[in-house]
Amino acid sequence: MKQAKNGDTVKVHYTGKLDDGTIFDSSEGKDPLQFTIGDGQLLQAFEQGVIGLAEGDKKDIQLTAQQGYGLKQDKLIGKLPLEALPESLTPEIGMRLQMKTPENQSIVLKVVEVSDNDITVDANHELAGEDLHFEIELLEIES
Repeated sequence: MKQAKNGDTVKVHYTGKLDDGTIFDSSEGKDPLQFTIGDGQLLQAFEQGVIGLAEGDKKDIQLTAQQGYGLKQDKLIGKLPLEALPESLTPEIGMRLQMKTPENQSIVLKVVEVSDNDITVDANHELAGEDLHFEIELLEIES
């Protein structure tokens, strides 16, 4: 039976959970996820977890925070003065803002605190610092 290997394009169904069982992402009820193993489209540990599976195989994999989206970094949390925001914007906790870096890259900031003079924003990935658990089912190996 053919097993998935590096360079294969595969289709999988998956469910991603946190340590407490909270589902943070799933392909259930959607089209399967298609990717080429080793292309770096997904987390490397996720892609590597599919290697060796045959069509129909299921596997649970665990990723440490470092294998996932990394540890939370304090340097990615900072304050912005309210006057730097568009006048039409009323910031609220949980709101996501997009801004450009000096290198013209887009980054997403999450508002985590609002005061009278400024807002505190967090540029860490939402899943930074979290260990991740994936239930994977390999549906198809295309190449």
